[in-house]
Amino acid sequence: MNEIIIRLAQQPEADALLSRSPLAALVGMLLDQQVPMEWAFSGPYTIAQRLGADDLDAHAIAAADPEAFAALLSQKPAVHRYPGSMAKRIQQLCAYLVEHYDGDAAAVWRDAASGAELLERLKALPGFGEQKAKIFLALLGKRLGVRPKGWREAAGDYGPANVYRSAADITGPDSLAKVREYKQARKAAAKG
Repeated sequence: MNEIIIRLAQQPEADALLSRSPLAALVGMLLDQQVPMEWAFSGPYTIAQRLGADDLDAHAIAAADPEAFAALLSQKPAVHRYPGSMAKRIQQLCAYLVEHYDGDAAAVWRDAASGAELLERLKALPGFGEQKAKIFLALLGKRLGVRPKGWREAAGDYGPANVYRSAADITGPDSLAKVREYKQARKAAAKG
């Protein structure tokens, strides 16, 4: 798949990796907290570059020395605001994928019979709570064509078409701005 269909990093090389690599997409989603979305989703590309690879490998990351992997994420510019804790989370995610899916991230969704089953699989991933799992489920359906029966319902508020609520709805700078507006309005309403 050469076509760039995920535009979350807003950098062509990083978005190309997210579009073709299920593990990169999962790692980007894992990193998407407490940093700007573009920073989070460019993280998998930065990690791959620093590893001297053109993709991420769950087996290699799970087996990596934790201190060396944390140092890799901490190099300037850091992959995340909290590179040490995120390195640990990425290794936990990769170890889980190795144990349960032989390191094949796409196997998490490949044979899911329903949106509800897929949501449960995503929620079982280390670092994926209810909201993150629903957003990633919506991303799979809207951007990657992974649409088991009932996927929109399982994705909850993130499932409907033509909304701008999350990473799943971003196709470029304009939709990114709309998602940011939505999030700012929700924060303001929560404070008020």
